[in-house]
Amino acid sequence: MNLSKIFKNVFLVVIFGLIVTACATKKSVKTTTESTTTTKAAETQKADPIEKLDALMQGDVYIGSDTVGELASGVPDRVFFATNETILTTASRETLRKQAAWLRQNSDVTVVVEGHADERGTREYNLALGERRANAAKDYLMTYGVSSDRIKVLSYGKERPVDSGSNPLSWSKNRRSVTVKAN
Repeated sequence: MNLSKIFKNVFLVVIFGLIVTACATKKSVKTTTESTTTTKAAETQKADPIEKLDALMQGDVYIGSDTVGELASGVPDRVFFATNETILTTASRETLRKQAAWLRQNSDVTVVVEGHADERGTREYNLALGERRANAAKDYLMTYGVSSDRIKVLSYGKERPVDSGSNPLSWSKNRRSVTVKAN
């Protein structure tokens, strides 16, 4: 009798699991290169809002350039992150390699790596997340030969948004790490 109850419960759990997975939706992630991103960004002025969002985001990571400044000529100052993540994307690593190369050539420059988060989550959580993001960027710069003495880390959490909107595109612009000259 106990064995039949066990089989019945296992069967119900399996059926429930199948129903739940059948109802799940799958996100599609589009890969783009910098040239297609530029082309897509130009097309978005005529496109609907969803197509515009796809052109400026890869998954939930911002890939546009309207908020990006320069640390130096040809060296972007910021990298972007996915929601609740500190993992560097391929584009982020490329940006940080450019920053590291410039910093190695300009050994008298010190920088502050600022970590930022979007508006969602508590103040404390976002401050900690911003610090982890800034440290991820710092660690990557150190991997490419920049001394840790030249890099300071500062987290602003959600306190300094670059886009004050409350939508996925705005949030993706605010999930960032910015490298700023300190001297």
